[in-house]
Amino acid sequence: MNEPQQPRLLDQVRQCIRLKHMSMKTEESYVYYIREFILYHNKRHPKEMGVAEIRAYLSYLAVEKNVAASTQNVARNALLFLYKKVLEIDLSFIDKIETAKRPERIPVVLTRNEIQAILANLDGVYYLMTSLLYGSGLRLTECLSLRVKDLDFEYRQITVRDSKGQKDRVTMLPSLTIEPLKIQLEKAKVLHHLDLNEGYGTVYLPYALERKYKNANREWAWQFVFPANNRSKDPRSGVIRRHHIYPDSLQRAVKSAIRQAGITKHASCHTFRHSFATHLLEDGYDIRTVQELLGHKDVRTTIIYTHVLNRGGRGVRSPLDP
Repeated sequence: MNEPQQPRLLDQVRQCIRLKHMSMKTEESYVYYIREFILYHNKRHPKEMGVAEIRAYLSYLAVEKNVAASTQNVARNALLFLYKKVLEIDLSFIDKIETAKRPERIPVVLTRNEIQAILANLDGVYYLMTSLLYGSGLRLTECLSLRVKDLDFEYRQITVRDSKGQKDRVTMLPSLTIEPLKIQLEKAKVLHHLDLNEGYGTVYLPYALERKYKNANREWAWQFVFPANNRSKDPRSGVIRRHHIYPDSLQRAVKSAIRQAGITKHASCHTFRHSFATHLLEDGYDIRTVQELLGHKDVRTTIIYTHVLNRGGRGVRSPLDP
């Protein structure tokens, strides 16, 4: 009897990533850099290579491709994952492959007037989502991934599930977003009932929840607050269902609004989170509170916002000013 054929290497990588419940974005990045690593070394199998080849590829990315330090570190992590978790090869010194040093940059922060100018150029669901990015300090993916059960209107709080570092946290729900959110939920409920009537209506559930709670994927509480306009095929399971709004849609809308507002700062969706933290510190809230709202593991990550408070350079008055 013939032995079952072993999956191809990249399929093994995907299986291992999904077994460890890593995100789709991480899966796409890791598969991309592992494939590029193999092509760079003329399609040699990774088992035939080692630390020297990894360093050569990372140097190629930095010197010839001129990628950012963060990009180089993603490639490094992908290759370490390949050798340690997928191939289970214990290469000597593999853990000592240096990470690229990321330059220390002060985050871009928008003023309160700039925030209002941008919001004035947004409408509908994009206005509401951007309001949450700023008013609750959400990351882009955290906002898009909100489910109905994560909103608590009575306590005016949002529970952010499985955020960066696979942690949950609670942040504020701005009063000004409550009524628009209730209207948005009514619209989402109409779509959900439409899907159910047409034989769909299931939603993606993380990890083994779909097996543990058989009908939870059809329940209203688990549906996305910001569902996509159309149903689509899940790239992992192949199931056709309605996911949340695609990140690119909000990013394009925000970029357009920034341009229309005449703002020249290099801003993006994440800039609203930076502005949230900075403005809270300006209002006198203590740094530990801001750290908890942002979900930072280390307060040193939060401290960077103290350098961009609205006090001029390091809080020193210029000798030109009276």
